[in-house]
Amino acid sequence: MLLRPLSGLLLTAALAGSLGVPAARAQPDAPPVAAPQPTAPSERLPVKLQRLATLLARDGAVRIVAFGSSSTEGAGASSPAMAYPALLERDLKERLQIGASSPRTVTVINRGKGGDTSEAMARRLERDVLAERPDLVIWQTGSNDPLAGVPLERFVELTRAGLLAIRATGADVVLMDQQWCRKLSGLDGAARYGEALHALAAELGVPVIRRHALMQSWISHGLMTPAQMIGPDGLHMTDAGYRQLAKAAAAQILVGAGLIQPSLARN
Repeated sequence: MLLRPLSGLLLTAALAGSLGVPAARAQPDAPPVAAPQPTAPSERLPVKLQRLATLLARDGAVRIVAFGSSSTEGAGASSPAMAYPALLERDLKERLQIGASSPRTVTVINRGKGGDTSEAMARRLERDVLAERPDLVIWQTGSNDPLAGVPLERFVELTRAGLLAIRATGADVVLMDQQWCRKLSGLDGAARYGEALHALAAELGVPVIRRHALMQSWISHGLMTPAQMIGPDGLHMTDAGYRQLAKAAAAQILVGAGLIQPSLARN
């Protein structure tokens, strides 16, 4: 078990108020959670990312593919190093090293491609994701489909098929939903794609990084302004937004692997 060696990690996460992933049923306007306490070694945490938990329990190397469209690729960031996958790799390395018995290897491969819909991602799933033999896939999807007019039923069909294909390799998978931004908020029917993604995740038991709710909470809690979080195009994140997203993704991954309590990952 990793819980005792990771006591330092738990305290680090508890102090990091910017790590934000609401619990599965939390709402954007949920009241602040009371200060959490580190998990006792005897407590059992829910594990949804079983492969990742197994690797971390034996200090194994972790290989992650960040799959998605422009906000995974890093559109709006000042450099590739400021895209969320690169920041996520750095954050996980730092956090997982605390209490580890040996140096950890964490690799996050950026497989984001600007403009991709679910149809475009389905065409490159084998080459860009499965061929990398990842332990974990973080799949950001559902933003470009309403913009491009992909039918909702087709989006659901392709997303379900992709999730099943990833799981068939033995890899864990986490979904990331739509960003909160004026370009999508003003598009009629766009919210239905986010709702469908969450319904599919619930059906298949897939964890979700609730980016849309997180971004709303960062604004409501005064962590940043909309202009600090979203660039002039009204769609893509800034460096500050990507930095916060990477922290939230790291928290979700640690929760999914059973290393920290969900309450430690909330804003």
